[in-house]
Amino acid sequence: MVYITRGLATVLLEYAAEAAPEGVTFALSVSPAGELEGHTKLDPKTPVFTHFYLADAGKSVSAVFGVDLGTPAGQTQGRFVSHPDGFDELAITDDLHGTVFVATPPWDEDGLRAFARSGVEQSLTVLDAEPPEDVLA
Repeated sequence: MVYITRGLATVLLEYAAEAAPEGVTFALSVSPAGELEGHTKLDPKTPVFTHFYLADAGKSVSAVFGVDLGTPAGQTQGRFVSHPDGFDELAITDDLHGTVFVATPPWDEDGLRAFARSGVEQSLTVLDAEPPEDVLA
């Protein structure tokens, strides 16, 4: 079973709709269910996808020095990809992670699916929960 917050799913689907007919891809990270606010009857240690990283963040530094500052190293457990052509499976050209979310038009939750790296579809549950607010020290 794969879990994602409704807020994250909504934002990702909005980005996909805005980018169409081009595809988008984002790195995704998880938070333990115990840190979420709102609905969660899950074990507190259950990973829930809650955050994404913009592909363009840190791009100028990456272009000069070859260092990707947009995505924290080793801190993303998933990937979101959009398929504007409507292909609703994992494609051989997709960037793979342990979990890959594939979205297709009409860019709603019914068109969002989760796959293991192997290409096997996983059960997906969208939670009405929010990650804790990040506080900068």
